[in-house]
Amino acid sequence: MPGEGAVVPQPRSASSARIDRMKRNTWQREAVREALGTSEGFVSAQSLHVMLRETGSPIGLATVYRALADLATEGDADSLQQEGESLYRACTPGSHHHHLICRNCGLTVEIEADAVEEWAQSVAAQHGFSQPNHVVDVFGYCENCTKSHNLTSLESVTKVSD
Repeated sequence: MPGEGAVVPQPRSASSARIDRMKRNTWQREAVREALGTSEGFVSAQSLHVMLRETGSPIGLATVYRALADLATEGDADSLQQEGESLYRACTPGSHHHHLICRNCGLTVEIEADAVEEWAQSVAAQHGFSQPNHVVDVFGYCENCTKSHNLTSLESVTKVSD
């Protein structure tokens, strides 16, 4: 039994372990960050893992998943769900932005949308909410894919709503 004034270690919670992991910059995490930074558009953990393995990296798939999730939590990567799969993309940390994403080739363009920001604030306030957060990803066909599929902008909109 510890004496009076003795410090008794407390079990670590899962969230504190995650915070510790997020603070650590391991070589594996830096390798994932670097590979993500060289990727075009959004990529899956599996695709990124294949890219790393092709360069001779011994990093395991589970480590890639953890590193990507941590990078997204910290704001160093954007993430989205597409057809049930998480996809990731390196982004500018600390900048709130939205995306235009090509459904065909994955081209991603970061955009600012002041009207969306104003709308989110207004709707939240109307319903008594404060500090609203939101994510806006707009999917469509980029100019090149629109041309190669012989679509007009109006046809692209019609196809999306079908």
